[in-house]
This record gives sequence, structure tokens and C-alpha cells, in this order.
Amino acid sequence: MVGIAFPNETPDYRAARNSLLERELALRRQMEAVAAELRALPPGGQVREDYTFDRMGPDGVPETVKMSALFGVHDTLMLYHYMFPRHSTDDRPGPPFGVTADLPLRDGPCPSCTALIDTWEGTMPHFEGLGGNLMVVARAPIERVAAFARDKGWKHIKLLSAAHNDFRRHYGGDNPNGEPEPIMTVFKREPDGTIRLHWASELLFEPADSGQDPRHLGTVEPLWTLFDLTPAGRPAADEQIEYPCCP
Repeated sequence: MVGIAFPNETPDYRAARNSLLERELALRRQMEAVAAELRALPPGGQVREDYTFDRMGPDGVPETVKMSALFGVHDTLMLYHYMFPRHSTDDRPGPPFGVTADLPLRDGPCPSCTALIDTWEGTMPHFEGLGGNLMVVARAPIERVAAFARDKGWKHIKLLSAAHNDFRRHYGGDNPNGEPEPIMTVFKREPDGTIRLHWASELLFEPADSGQDPRHLGTVEPLWTLFDLTPAGRPAADEQIEYPCCP
């Protein structure tokens, strides 16, 4: 191991850190192996319906768009299922201002999903510039979703509504009881135009070990992976739409 030493560290610290580094190396190899296995999945189930979504057009007027058109020049489409409306048992405070502030709490956006989308907002120009294609699909009416996005200052996130189709129910975004789920779905368009599911964050539905979060999107949630590098680790608290400490 090449190694490095920092000022005033003790032999005990260096030994423990080197031992941890070995585990980090193994984890990196495992993450690469899992990613390669994900890429190599055989073709998934064919999407039988060319779902019609709602979105805001460039003139600010709602319009409809077929799922097939969402691919554009890409052969991959990532759709994150936004819990908007939120889960009926989520009693965290809603937006303190804006159009959605007056909604009944259960009709408003999920704070955890909102925090994740916040972190993606600045990433999108880079992600799209390198060939990525990610959109966020809520169940709330597109006018409501767009109004909340304006209040949040989102400019780069592409938002859709599945208020008038069964896409979310078919692909895990709404469970049989009608409650929302924050699943990520990735679709692949084949050369002949056939669309198939490539991968979904099914880890969401597997029981977590004691004291763990679901972590079904752990590698793309920088809020929590940043905390993983701190001595205290992840706080025993959930994301909020606004925090008393910060604008």
C-alpha cells in the first residue's frame, strides 16, 4: 500500500486507517462489479403502453408528451418517481411559502424527495451534457408541480405528471394502496423502437438491516453520503423542505 501520513497522527490511528483503507478498496471493487452486472442485465420486460404524460411546454402552457418521445436522441430514459403527493403518514412540515403552502399536508411534496431533487438540480447540466437523460414524474397535477418548482428555483430538472395515466402504478411509484414510493426506473429503447425496463431500485422494497436506511439510491444521494464521511455519521433525522438554520 502506497499510503500517506498526516501531521501528528499516532501509530494506532495509522494502523486503523490502513485497515479501513483495505475495506474501502474492496468496497470500490465491489461497487464496480455491481455496476458492471447492472449494465449487463438481459433485456427486461417490454413496456406495453406508450404512456401519455403531462409537462409544461416552453411557453409555460401544459402539454402532453408520449413516453417514447421522452427519449429524444437517447436510448436511455431515467424516471424518478417523486412522492408528490407525499405518503399519507408523513407529518413533516410542508412548504412555508408559495402556492403549495396552502395545500393540505398530504397533498404536498415529500421533503426527502425534494431534498434529493435539490441536489440533482445543479448536476443536470453536467449529466445531460455528458449524455444523461433523467426526468422526475409526480402524480400531482403538472400545474401544481411546476408551481412548486418555481418556488424552489429549479431550472434544470425536467418535470412530468402521471396524473392521467397508470405509469406509476405499473412501475412501483404508487403501491396497491395508492401510497407513493420513491423508486427510480431506467428504461432502454432498442434500435427497433421497443422500450424495455432495464433496472429499477428494487432495494427499496427489501427490509433494511437494523438501524439502516433503505439506501436504494445510496450512491446518488450526496446529502447522506457526505454525512458518511463524518465522525458522527448520518444524523438521526429526516430531510426537511426548509431548515431553521438556513435559507
